[in-house]
Amino acid sequence: MASTSSTPSTATARTPRKAAVAAWSGSALEYYDLAIYGTAAALVFPKIFFPEGNGHAATIASLATFGVAYVARPFGSFLMGHIGDRLGRKTVLIGTLLLMGVSTFLIGVLPTYSQVGLLAPALLVTLRLLQGLSAAGEQAGANSMSFEHAPDRRRGFFTSFTLSGTQAGQVLAPAVFLPVAALMPEEQLLSWGWRVPFWLSAVLLVVGFLIRRSLEETPEFTAQTAAQSAAQASEKASEKAARPARTPLTELFRDHRGAVLRVFFAAFIAMVNTTFQVFALNFATSEDYGIGIERNTMLWLAIVSNLVAIATIPVWATLSDRIGRKPVFVGGAVGSAVLVTAFLAAIAAGNVVLLFVLGVALAGVVYSMPNAVWPATYAEYFPTSVRLSGMAVGTQFGFALAGFTPTIAGALVGGSADGWWKVALFAVAACAISSIAVLTGPRDTHLVPTAQVGQRRVTTHGTGTGTGTGDHSTTASAAASSTTATKSTVSVV
Repeated sequence: MASTSSTPSTATARTPRKAAVAAWSGSALEYYDLAIYGTAAALVFPKIFFPEGNGHAATIASLATFGVAYVARPFGSFLMGHIGDRLGRKTVLIGTLLLMGVSTFLIGVLPTYSQVGLLAPALLVTLRLLQGLSAAGEQAGANSMSFEHAPDRRRGFFTSFTLSGTQAGQVLAPAVFLPVAALMPEEQLLSWGWRVPFWLSAVLLVVGFLIRRSLEETPEFTAQTAAQSAAQASEKASEKAARPARTPLTELFRDHRGAVLRVFFAAFIAMVNTTFQVFALNFATSEDYGIGIERNTMLWLAIVSNLVAIATIPVWATLSDRIGRKPVFVGGAVGSAVLVTAFLAAIAAGNVVLLFVLGVALAGVVYSMPNAVWPATYAEYFPTSVRLSGMAVGTQFGFALAGFTPTIAGALVGGSADGWWKVALFAVAACAISSIAVLTGPRDTHLVPTAQVGQRRVTTHGTGTGTGTGDHSTTASAAASSTTATKSTVSVV
C-alpha cells in the first residue's frame, strides 16, 4: 500500500518550537485560571459565595463548583473536537484562549452572597461552566498542534510543552495568591483582595493571543484537508455520486471506540493532581479538620512542586522518546499511588517537613512521569482525522473524576482527619485503573511516523481491516526500516 507520509512541501512547514511555545503559553493561561479558581474555592469562596452557619457544608458546596467545570468539559469535548478536526487546530486554540480568559476575568467582578444572595453562586457556576467548555478543547488542541508539528522521533518532548505550560500556570496561581493571602488582613482579602488574581488573567490572555494568532496550521492537518478536497474533486470529475462527508465524531465512534475508552480510563490518573492541588490544600488548612497547617505552607508547597515539575517533565518526555511511553507512564502511576498515600498520612499527622518532602516528590517528580507523556501517548492512539476529537472526548470524560475528586474526597473524610486513608484508597484505585488502560494499549507507538500513527491497517488473516488502536509493533518495525526514505524535512523555528 502506498505510503501516506507527508510530502516534502508539507513537511517543510513544520515549526515545532513555535508550536511548542504557543502550546505552552495558552496552557499556562488556562491552568493559571483553573488553579486560581481551585485555590479560591478552597480558601475564600466558602466564606463569600454561600450562606453562613455550616462551614463544612459551604466548603463542600464551594469545592463542588470547582467540579462543575468538569461536567461541562465532556459536552465541550464534542464541540471543540468537531471544530478542531474539521476547521483546524488553530481555530480551537484561539477560541479556547479567549473563552477562558474572559470568563476568568468576569469571576473577579462577581457580587458576593451578602450582596445578591443566591444569584452570586448561580453566576459563579455559570462562569465556571464556560471555563469548562474552554478547557475541553485547550489541551487536546495544543497537544494536536505540537504533536503534528514535531519531528517524528521527538514527539514526546515537543508535546510535553503543553503540560509544562500547565505546571507554569499552577506555579503562577499560588505565587500570585500567596502575597495576597499573606499580606492582607482577612477582611480585605474576603472583600476585594481575592479578586486581584482573577483580574490579572487579562494580561496573560493578551500575551497568549498574540502568540497563537501567528501560528500556522499543522502540516498533517493541511495535508489531510488537501487530500479530502482532491478526493471530492475527483468524484465530481468522474461523475460519481458524491459521498456525504463523514463528521469526525462519526468516524471516531465507528472506527476508534476502543481508543476512546482507553483514554477515558487512562485519564483517571489526573485525580492525583486535583487531590494535591485542591483537596490537600483544604484538608491541611481548614478548621473543620483541626490539623492546623498554615495555608502559606501549602501554597509554597504548590509553587515549589510545580517548579520542580517544569524541570522534570521534559526529561521524562525525552526518555519516552527513547524507551517508549508505557514504562514512563505506568512507572509514574504506580509511584503516584504510593506517594499520595504517604502524603495524605503526613498531612493528617501534621508533620510539615514530611508532607513538604513527600509533596514535592509526588507532584514535582513522580506524577510528572505520566503527566509528561500522556499527550503523546493518547495522540498516538488516533489518526490525524480524529486526533483532536479522540483526545478531547476521551480525556474530558475521564477528567470528570479528577474534577469531582475534591468533593468526593471531602465526603469520604467526613469532616474528620482520621478518614484520610479512604481518600488514599480512592487514589490508589484510580492509579491502578489508569495503569491497566495504558499497559493493555498498543506498544512501540513512539516508533511510528506521524503520518502513519493510528491509521487503519489491512489484516492478512483476519476478517477485514483493523484500526490503529491496536498493536503498532509491526508498523513500528516497518517504519523504522524505511525511516530514511520517509523522513520529513523539519524547519525548527
